[in-house]
Amino acid sequence: MKETLAELERWGADVIFGRAKGFRASMMRLAMSALSGVYRGLVQTRLLVYRRRWRQQHHLGTLVVSIGNLTVGGTGKTPVVELLARTLRDEGRRVAILSRGYKSRRLKTPQNWKDKDGNKLPPDKMPKVVSTGRALLLDSKFAGDEPFMLARNLNGVAVVVDKDRVKGGRFAVGQLGADTLVLDDGLQYLHLAHGIDIVLVDRSAPFGTGAILPRGTLREPPRNLCRASYILITKCDGTPNDALIERLRRYNRVAPIIECTHGPRYLEEVFTGEHQPLDFLKDKWTAAISGIAVPEGFERSLEKLGARVEIRRRFSDHHRFSRKEIDKFMERCIERDMELVVTTEKDAVRFPRPKEVIVPVYFLRIEVEILKGHDDWSDLIARLCHPGAPGDPVLRHRDAYAM
Repeated sequence: MKETLAELERWGADVIFGRAKGFRASMMRLAMSALSGVYRGLVQTRLLVYRRRWRQQHHLGTLVVSIGNLTVGGTGKTPVVELLARTLRDEGRRVAILSRGYKSRRLKTPQNWKDKDGNKLPPDKMPKVVSTGRALLLDSKFAGDEPFMLARNLNGVAVVVDKDRVKGGRFAVGQLGADTLVLDDGLQYLHLAHGIDIVLVDRSAPFGTGAILPRGTLREPPRNLCRASYILITKCDGTPNDALIERLRRYNRVAPIIECTHGPRYLEEVFTGEHQPLDFLKDKWTAAISGIAVPEGFERSLEKLGARVEIRRRFSDHHRFSRKEIDKFMERCIERDMELVVTTEKDAVRFPRPKEVIVPVYFLRIEVEILKGHDDWSDLIARLCHPGAPGDPVLRHRDAYAM
């Protein structure tokens, strides 16, 4: 059953991205197009409900920064969340990341937590605490891929998972002492008020496939970019983005636009932690395996670094690899005389150890670097770390800046 559902999910993605051909795929795209109109109406109605305050947003009396996008996956959001959280931490903020924990498993029993008075917190008040900032408490199975990865990479930053980000935020502020909440994938989460909305736009596919869900990968129409406080163009390669910036300005005339690259930094062996420089890939016969939204970008990165990518194994986004799948894949790599296996960092956190590690398995470490808009990025950090003018919408509650 699990394998059948995974196959259907992969086929659905192929239909959306145009990779699936034939009569059945064409009929499915036609049906999805009709549903996209309904979805668009629901999205805009929901925004109107919150804009008119027919449904109230929650204000937690602290600084809330949302990082999100208009499309489903593929914009490089997690490295940006990591960069922002690390920078704010280094500037003295007490940061907690709030995540939905997409495809994470439910805990059989809530974690045991006592408040400052020694009283056990009721289960309905307990989110999943992935990290307190000092200790890592959950693995990727119960935390989710990105929350676990962020918690592992960010000492001193708490990570809390709950579909109800208001509950997670209250816990982070009240129990973990957070004074800054970073809302991971938060543009569409309107139940919690945001002081700042950072919206990411992938340079190579700024509005995804150009169609609204379920026919395409857009969660909202492009005109909703007007809600962005800052726009980050991701995955830049140093060439001018004038045409894209002109297009973005049709929807948002005032938000500072920052250009950045998601560049590979090094390779890390999944099971030993050994690091290798990027030129280690040059002319190596390589097998690429991933379970991400846009595997083509990952595979192109390996080729640009000189790898000879001979085997490409793709799973659906957030797929949890089974030992059987990995053993079968490794057997194929051995038969084809592969010199190494490379996966993504997100996939590495749920990569089971194969029966025999004959071919070494590495993940490609990706980090964000600001290419243009350094002053705007510095202004953003300063705005978040220091009190501003009383009219600044970031200041939902000035006590949030008490250090």
